[in-house]
Amino acid sequence: MALEGRVALVTGGGTGIGKAIALALAWAGSRVAVCGRRESSLNEAVAEIEAAGGTGLALRADVTDRAEIEAAVEAVASDWGRLDILVNNAGASGRTPIDSEDDARWHAILAANLTGTYYATRAALRKMREGGRIVNISSVLGKFGVPGYSAYCSAKHGVVGFTRSVAMEVASRGITVNAICPGWVDTEMSRMGMEQQSADLGIAVEEFRRKALHAVPIGRYVLAEEVAALAVYLASDEAAGMTGQAINICGGATTA
Repeated sequence: MALEGRVALVTGGGTGIGKAIALALAWAGSRVAVCGRRESSLNEAVAEIEAAGGTGLALRADVTDRAEIEAAVEAVASDWGRLDILVNNAGASGRTPIDSEDDARWHAILAANLTGTYYATRAALRKMREGGRIVNISSVLGKFGVPGYSAYCSAKHGVVGFTRSVAMEVASRGITVNAICPGWVDTEMSRMGMEQQSADLGIAVEEFRRKALHAVPIGRYVLAEEVAALAVYLASDEAAGMTGQAINICGGATTA
């Protein structure tokens, strides 16, 4: 198996893209710890990993809390003796029009997407050896903007910039850092986003889905499993020559 003997930590690994990545890493041979805020979802993900013959660990940790994510990283390294792969998947979205005075929401979205990535990366790099892999989940909205979502777009742009900077900083240690930038993915978070944006536009959700799909040249939404396959590749030895990259997986919706 491509990742036999490796140890991985996936933040936000209990649902959606994070869960798909956790399962794919396990199928590739890695032991996988998942962390997040909802213990029930984490336990379900670990149960699926173990049912498929893998080894999993559920850790309750909020990435926006530095002490909690540092404790999660420490637990993985302590229990399994190493940490080879970090996937920064945890995040949050939401509407933040520029005339809004909801500062708390702005800070919460930046904390979940960007500050949490910083906390987890810093903690993981203290444990990683040569050959370590960091995969950050950004978004195509980390490359362009949409009205009403300035916090999310800013945070995901920040993840891309963070990826590029840290990649240069740790390259001499043999550690790679890359970002994946998904477009619309068929997950619960995306469905919630479509509901919000359709409400903003005053149209039915199904109409919004049709309009969004029209902008995807392959004619369908990306699957979480497709994002997971890319994450497994970036975590493998075969991707040793790739670092500092922000890779779109969006069905051709953007080529930026």
